[in-house]
Amino acid sequence: MRISPRKKTKLGRFKFISVLFSTTLSLFILGLFGVIVIQAKTLTSIIRENIEIQVFLNKNLSESEKTKIGAFLESKPYILEKDNEKAISFISQEEAAQSFLESTGEDFAQFLDDNPLRDSYTISIAEEFQTSELIEEIVKEINSLEGVFEVTYMADLVESINQNLFKVAIVMGGFILILVFTVIMLINNTIRLALFSQRFLIRSMQLVGATRGFIRRPFLGRAFVFGILSGLIASVLLFGIIEYTKANIDGFALLQDYNLLYGLFGSLLLIGVLLSVLSTLQAVNKYLNMSLDELY
Repeated sequence: MRISPRKKTKLGRFKFISVLFSTTLSLFILGLFGVIVIQAKTLTSIIRENIEIQVFLNKNLSESEKTKIGAFLESKPYILEKDNEKAISFISQEEAAQSFLESTGEDFAQFLDDNPLRDSYTISIAEEFQTSELIEEIVKEINSLEGVFEVTYMADLVESINQNLFKVAIVMGGFILILVFTVIMLINNTIRLALFSQRFLIRSMQLVGATRGFIRRPFLGRAFVFGILSGLIASVLLFGIIEYTKANIDGFALLQDYNLLYGLFGSLLLIGVLLSVLSTLQAVNKYLNMSLDELY
């Protein structure tokens, strides 16, 4: 009877499918939550861009006086800058009357001799100045300008947005901490189990005089490859889901910030490599330091 030769176990070999699947799944879940955070941040910015202050001017101002007020406002750092342009617009009283007519269908010129509306500037406030205290200071500064009749903004809306965003940030921060801890534990336990079958080979290499660095090298090299592959696969899956959703849901494209997304994908590669290499290093060192009785 012919006895088939025993398959040799190569130093540093992992259970390829199980380790790659577990690591990829962990990074995918982490990346998916990262995408949600990025989209929430983008949505927050869109909401904040709609926080506006209206500056109503006195009547009978000259064009130069109106221009002077506009130039003063445009020079301020608290004005939102979008596409290299300040978010400030001038609405004349005639334009305001036309807008009122279009929105309500009522023409007050039929029963009033004078246009009661005023020339105004509408400005959008940069996100870093959107606290109740800073906006109040901005309103006081603008109110002190000569030629300004009144400054208005939706104070309750600003306060409500800031409170709700703070609550959301606390909840999401807690989820991120829990998720990161879970991912670390999952990848670490997966690699430790994968290396369990090689503990006797590690001891055999020690007995024939192999140095610790020589034994660690193939394990760490393979862990590096696993980390790169897992990060790439998770990133490709996430990108595919994002593009599919963008093509099938109207308005979803507005929530995409590709600079942050590419940064997230790069982070997944880095996290995959670091967790794989560090978990492997910890597991290998554990078996290197075990006695023969402990290995059993």
